[in-house]
Amino acid sequence: MRAIVCRAYGPPEDLVFDQVDDPVAGPGQLLVRVHAAAVNFPDVLFIAGKYQVKIPPPFIPGNEIAGEVIAAGEGASFQPGQRVFGTTFGAFAELALLQSDLATPLPDDADFASGAVFGVTYRTAYHALRSTAGVAAGDWVVVLGAAGGVGLAAVDLAVALGARVLAAASSPEKLELCRQRGAEATVDYDREDLKSRIRELTGDSARVVIDPVGGDYAEPALRGLARGGMFVTLGYAAGSIPAIPLNLVLLKDLTVRGMEIRTFMAEHPDEYARDVEELSQLFTTGKVRPYIGARFPLAETPAALRYVAERKVLGKVVIDV
Repeated sequence: MRAIVCRAYGPPEDLVFDQVDDPVAGPGQLLVRVHAAAVNFPDVLFIAGKYQVKIPPPFIPGNEIAGEVIAAGEGASFQPGQRVFGTTFGAFAELALLQSDLATPLPDDADFASGAVFGVTYRTAYHALRSTAGVAAGDWVVVLGAAGGVGLAAVDLAVALGARVLAAASSPEKLELCRQRGAEATVDYDREDLKSRIRELTGDSARVVIDPVGGDYAEPALRGLARGGMFVTLGYAAGSIPAIPLNLVLLKDLTVRGMEIRTFMAEHPDEYARDVEELSQLFTTGKVRPYIGARFPLAETPAALRYVAERKVLGKVVIDV
């Protein structure tokens, strides 16, 4: 099969498009003909050797796929011909292995691209909103990096939960997309004062900040929260980890929490199971569908990763295989 291979840690341009051996499904595994794979910011960190968990090269990057089952290992609960999506490793390839218990049937009215991009970012956003922050209908939720993968998922899901969304992003084009997805208010944080605009637009009642960006945006967003609000940190796509003055937390009775998708299932199994079931219903019924802002063929995966690394993306980026 053809695949994108990381032979040594480095930038996206160092990846190799190569011919490699076909994988073989073992017990409980599915061999999937990949039709679409998602590109996520952590993929950039994986190939650079900068993610929290390092995978020794050589390896095939990418961890979200949608496709057709072509073989099932012993004990697997799917049959050849079924359309599935799920999380794995080695997604940027023509064939990939997927654990049967991590596979989900793709709804008849959903295309492969939608299935491929729905997993990681939407689970991250939903766990953050539902379990970490306990967002309820009517709450003001501020989303930073609101046009990116996790950010736009958070906008979509907060709207689905009945919250009022203030979307913060870096261009008029990104903010217009957020309004189309249901954001009630928007802030261009590269051109406006984020703290004062949050207070003004929410009537000083912002209850939650969802932050997958970090960098210089975190502190003013924290300052914009209402007394007793919660700040949820999810990642640092801006490239730097912010230092938060703890006196702000003390004086305004704020809560700062982190949520990492990699460990959430093990640390919060009951909430994880509930969230996954609820999220699956939102997807299966068509109440939530991801926005795909760019598509690349498999051979151009390095360009897709560079596109994500430079924060050019609106919504999700898909690799068509």
